[in-house]
Amino acid sequence: MADSLVIVESPAKAKTIGKYLGSKFIVKASMGHIRDLPKSQIGVEINNNFEPKYITIRGKGSILKELKDARKKVKRVYLAADPDREGEAIAWHLAHYLELDEAEECRVVFNEITKQAVKDAFKTPRKIDLDLVNAQQARRILDRLVGYKISPLLWKKVKKGLSAGRVQSVAVKLIYDRENEVKAFVPEEYWSITAKLLAGASEFEAKFHSIHGEKKELNNEQEVNEILKGLEKAKYVIQEVKEKERLRNPSPPFITSSLQQEAARKLNFRASKTMSVAQQLYEGIELGSEGTVGLITYMRTDSTRVSPIAQEEAKDFIVNKYGDAFYPETPRVYIKKAANAQDAHEAIRPSSILREPDQMKEHLSRDQHRLYKLVWERFVASQMASAILDTMTVDISAGDAVFRAAGSKMKFAGFMKVYVEGNDDGTTEEDKLLPPLQKGDKLKKNQLEPKQHFTQPPPRYTEARLVKALEEMGIGRPSTYAPTLETIQKRGYVAIDEKKFVPTELGELVIQQMIEYFPEILDIEFTAHMEGELDNVEGGTENWVKVLGDFYESFEKRLVFAEEEMEKIEIKDEVSDEICEKCGLHLVYKMGRFGKFLACSGFPDCRNTKPIVKDIGVICPTCKVGHIIERRSKKGRIFYGCDQYPACEFVSWDKPVEQPCPKCGSMLIEKRNKNGVFHQCVQCDFKEEIQEND
Repeated sequence: MADSLVIVESPAKAKTIGKYLGSKFIVKASMGHIRDLPKSQIGVEINNNFEPKYITIRGKGSILKELKDARKKVKRVYLAADPDREGEAIAWHLAHYLELDEAEECRVVFNEITKQAVKDAFKTPRKIDLDLVNAQQARRILDRLVGYKISPLLWKKVKKGLSAGRVQSVAVKLIYDRENEVKAFVPEEYWSITAKLLAGASEFEAKFHSIHGEKKELNNEQEVNEILKGLEKAKYVIQEVKEKERLRNPSPPFITSSLQQEAARKLNFRASKTMSVAQQLYEGIELGSEGTVGLITYMRTDSTRVSPIAQEEAKDFIVNKYGDAFYPETPRVYIKKAANAQDAHEAIRPSSILREPDQMKEHLSRDQHRLYKLVWERFVASQMASAILDTMTVDISAGDAVFRAAGSKMKFAGFMKVYVEGNDDGTTEEDKLLPPLQKGDKLKKNQLEPKQHFTQPPPRYTEARLVKALEEMGIGRPSTYAPTLETIQKRGYVAIDEKKFVPTELGELVIQQMIEYFPEILDIEFTAHMEGELDNVEGGTENWVKVLGDFYESFEKRLVFAEEEMEKIEIKDEVSDEICEKCGLHLVYKMGRFGKFLACSGFPDCRNTKPIVKDIGVICPTCKVGHIIERRSKKGRIFYGCDQYPACEFVSWDKPVEQPCPKCGSMLIEKRNKNGVFHQCVQCDFKEEIQEND
């Protein structure tokens, strides 16, 4: 007969924990929050110390009845929601509903859902942490005040269905500002000269570096021609060779933001997908005879701390699998990345390093396996020895000019044997070898290649870049990044173009109004300061009512001013030249989640819609008749197909290029790396750089 009731958030978590605890425990799921502020009103008594008016969430009645009935049958209740602010708030609401004593030690937390971690947690239950609850409550009320006070203004003055938010508005402002930087950018010309040189039979490249002993930037063709003229009779002699070892250290284990960034780079996962799959890995996977096990630690964290037990397990694994040389002299300790990082949890790591990804593959879906492999490899690498690279820098005199060549090769792989952090350009680190070279060696010039370049604008934000920017600025917290990115797209404030965010006309309009009437909400320092204040509430050093009061005092004045001064804006749909084939009216441009599309101006009587087809000017390489057009998948990802579909089924994720491969005649596609844009053949090894890095 069970004598204890355990309440968690999800059925998956309940199933895993129930197997560990045995028959004396009933494990039930609350299905997330049970109470919240009402949707129909602001739900906060501003003049009564911001007292929230919580109501039971619609649809939770039967769940609450089930929990209350189960409560009557047991002697004790344990609240085992997630170990963060939201989890503490869920526990507090449950305790209030089930009429538990506030002094009762009913709160159980664990960072990983393994048998040992769960059993240990139940040996040391604690009281509900009211500082954590107040921090969550203050954040919820603050967001409600901003959203429910500004949004009606935007509805009335701009367009129905709009919203504003503390974090989402700052995110849109960053995208808006970056777009303005791109538009205002004026390219500047610069040149390079590459010398292809022979040392014996080995060819290598060197770049023009300096002249008359001073480093020289080449700004135009005239300067290049002057240098080339001086090189006509020059002899190429090695002036100096510098060789040294360079250490490369591993990246720390994942925190929420870095996991989202790396999953975007390496797996092409959206932030929301990363968190969804990570939640599955955390809550438990059926591993055959081993039962249900949580494979990773809690995935909402901004701490890089690793438990001593996990470090010791990692040490034994690394030494046994790779050898003593692959483990550092002392265990790696990673300092918290940000001053306001919450150190309640560990970094994201495998619950056991012994569960190697290949062994887990048969139990996991493709996405689960790919993300688990990423977490596992990052953690293992974070505990390993540094990589050692032999680097060589060679200066070559040519008359009054100096050319410089640089090369490197791996001397000891260290952590790079397991994992190397990605980058936004999708490039990997490769050896760049130079032939054996010594001071005084004479070289033969094969070719001098002058090349014109233009500086590029700052890159638009990808999901990974935006998450990184928000984190570095102290905007939002681990749990907010994914929903923020989803919200700004759903509202139609931003669209995604080639995996990069661009503001829509609507987004620009809303931000312009916010800049004029609510500048504090968009101010990065102000928003980061508010995050810090909420962290202080969590730490018990700030009163949550005072934090809200200080904010609302100036915010209320802004609201009054905006109500009086903000002019009504009428947004008219842009009419296209296309005619609706269903009713004969003109189609108009509309903004959707994935950018613009065409819709009938007769809506709602006619609901016809069409995608905007973009011809990229390339003849289909398959049928030789159709044109290649840009399309979007149901999930908004851009791909390329023939406009003769379904007669021609040509399709490509990569953008085809008009010219065929000069080497084999096959199709060329456009690719990007850290050096810019290049064309690559789909059949042979031909590759041609066409643009410098942005």
